[in-house]
Amino acid sequence: MRISINRIRTLSMLAGLLGLGSVSAMAGTPPPLTEQEFETAKKIYFERCAGCHGVLRKGATGKPLTPDITQDHGNDYLTNFITYGSPAGMPNWGDTLSKDQIELLAKYLQHPPPFPPEFGMKEIKATWKVVVPPEQRPTKKMNKIDLDNLFSVTLRDNGQVALIDGNSKQIVGVVDTGYAVHISRLSSSGRYLYVIGRDSKINLIDLWMETPATVAEIKIGMEARSVETSKYKGWEDKLAIAGSYWPPHYVIMKGDTLEPVKIVSTRGTTVDTQDYHPEPRVAAIVASHEHPDFIVNIKETGKVLLVDYSDLDNMSVTSVDAAPFLHDGGWDSTKRYFLTAANKSNKVAVVDSKTRKLAKLIDVGGIPHPGRGANFLDPKFGPVWATSHLGDETIVLIGTDPAKHPDSAWKVVRTLKGQGGGSLFIKTHPKSSNLWVDTPLNPDTEVSQSIAVFDLKNLDKPFEVLPIAQWADLGEGVKRVVQPEYNKDGSEVWFSVWNGKNQQSAIVVLDDKTRKLKTVIKDKRLVTPTGKFNVLNTVHDVY
Repeated sequence: MRISINRIRTLSMLAGLLGLGSVSAMAGTPPPLTEQEFETAKKIYFERCAGCHGVLRKGATGKPLTPDITQDHGNDYLTNFITYGSPAGMPNWGDTLSKDQIELLAKYLQHPPPFPPEFGMKEIKATWKVVVPPEQRPTKKMNKIDLDNLFSVTLRDNGQVALIDGNSKQIVGVVDTGYAVHISRLSSSGRYLYVIGRDSKINLIDLWMETPATVAEIKIGMEARSVETSKYKGWEDKLAIAGSYWPPHYVIMKGDTLEPVKIVSTRGTTVDTQDYHPEPRVAAIVASHEHPDFIVNIKETGKVLLVDYSDLDNMSVTSVDAAPFLHDGGWDSTKRYFLTAANKSNKVAVVDSKTRKLAKLIDVGGIPHPGRGANFLDPKFGPVWATSHLGDETIVLIGTDPAKHPDSAWKVVRTLKGQGGGSLFIKTHPKSSNLWVDTPLNPDTEVSQSIAVFDLKNLDKPFEVLPIAQWADLGEGVKRVVQPEYNKDGSEVWFSVWNGKNQQSAIVVLDDKTRKLKTVIKDKRLVTPTGKFNVLNTVHDVY
């Protein structure tokens, strides 16, 4: 059975209600797909594309992919672009998807995007499960793991996280989670690990148990990216918050059970054109150290929300206008200022968490993507925070000390050139003199399979390229090198070598001082490892 005209009419009506314009006005007749082909392509799009291009395909980090655009490009253009990617950060999916999958996806993109269902308190509570009630959990740590040096490692395509002992380099547990865990966050005490999958499933893992395991779980929507816990004095471990891509809302929960307490929609108008947007997704969330606030990035509308959780019945939200397409970010070294990328606006917004006001909006390079960013002392300009970019080869350094270095504060004080576009993460450590920059989404395999490292004591010195994937010795595969992460004392830096689901992946560990290979962690359970989160560094926002 082919996609019926009734589907087109239904989508057109929904688009009209949402202010998207009618489907018939936006596009002509799409290439035919059977119902099964449509469902298969929809799954591929969710797993590989929705994060950058949006559920409704209106664009954000990636370009809009609505039928009025995609039908104009046609099958051949779309197939080639999906296959080979671009230096601006579009991955070369030809290394991951089959030719048939790519051709199916190209056809699917010329159809109107299916409108997903809403997800309210009734639906959320139906997914909530407390596996081990708080009163039945340990009253002290029951294992011999050095929790400060434990790593939570995303096993993207297996829907799991691996818990790896940073001392022994052995997997001490594998926990089933949602699909493609995006981040791992720790409670202030370091006891509870919160992970959230792209399918909006949250797992609460108790690290005090003899074998760390899930003690509660919940699903807050259809697609999500962020979870965080309360950190302000007196509120440690008490609350958690998660933000959803679809539906566009955030959910506040009890910290020890994930019981949902409050849902807040993020639909609204953009900060620039004041146009209504039906899909303002929740991107990065951080916990303030200055007030009992969650700081919440609303991607499409460009608003940073400071959500006061001290009185949820009379909740106060301070809205700071920044710039559209807010994504990821992190604290400066004092943990007062939150620096966050508005990626398609090519800006970094600085929010003063103490005054709850915008400190500055800074022009940077093409599509900044800092992860949490990197804090260090520039020999000339003092404390800086750095970001790399998806869209170009630059790494920009922004001054962060308005008290002692006012002439440098909230300005780009230095621009370095790295290997190329396609960078996702940048990393250093207070005890390190290295700055590591990955480029896993660069279409050049030599670039995506290596890492660039700068000497922080001599930033005029050219970067060194280290062949991380080659050192992993994995044989065939994509072997993207992604997300440097330090161990607890800053003596080691870990890299994921992210291979295909049916190929061997690995984690490569380097000695930070010598930049030499220390060990390669290989295990058949390490399926598509990506993000890695050291407990101590994550608890204390060390980056």
